[in-house]
Amino acid sequence: MSADTRDGEDGVSEARIRERLDRVTDPELDTSIVELEYIDEIGIDGNEVHVAMTLPTAWCSPAFAWMMATDARDEIERLHGVSEATIELREHMHEREINRGVNKGLSFGEAFPDAEGGVEPVRTELDEKARLARQHDATSALLDAGLDGDQIVALTRDDIMIENDNAHVWLREGAVGVCVDADPLERYVEKAAATGLVDDDHPELFRTPAGEPIGPEAFETVHHRTRAAGVNMSGQGSVCDALHESRRAEDRPPLSSF
Repeated sequence: MSADTRDGEDGVSEARIRERLDRVTDPELDTSIVELEYIDEIGIDGNEVHVAMTLPTAWCSPAFAWMMATDARDEIERLHGVSEATIELREHMHEREINRGVNKGLSFGEAFPDAEGGVEPVRTELDEKARLARQHDATSALLDAGLDGDQIVALTRDDIMIENDNAHVWLREGAVGVCVDADPLERYVEKAAATGLVDDDHPELFRTPAGEPIGPEAFETVHHRTRAAGVNMSGQGSVCDALHESRRAEDRPPLSSF
């Protein structure tokens, strides 16, 4: 890993490791694995870090589990002072294959030779779903701040300035500014950039599900469709929360080994 991709601060601590892990999301829920309480243990031995994690169910998609484990490893290894991070997935039906593959640097196909395809198409599909859900939250915040559909679809990345907890949205070529909560806009901009939607050649901030700029007449329809993505993720999250709580109950029966 090149030095310029690593965290520049000195010292390895549990707090800094958790901060890196907080950037890793459950791809199906688009929520931090720290917030979801998937992290069981963090061990530090000099410049080596060990993280143990448990997902809500033993049958969670191996592709999803693989993405979380590899993302966790990569985030920790970006910390200055960390030479190696090992991830231990616990109580999962494919824990052996995933732990071996992730910690040996194998590809998903090498760890699961019988699988049809790799994880990247799955990641792309889930990233797009997350982008739509985040877009709904961002555009809803702008509507609540008094913007209308015509103004929202005309916004570009340069019209948004995020500063601490506030996002300043400039209208009429910078003549008028509106202040809104930064979190939904910052989360959306991050995901839109990660999915390659916003660049110098395509500056429009908000898009249709197909990734095209939104015509003013289509805003209401697109806004409704993006809401469906958020509702779906919220429903999945409620199910996972219940399963996770049940799995961690003190009186649960012991799990058989896989």
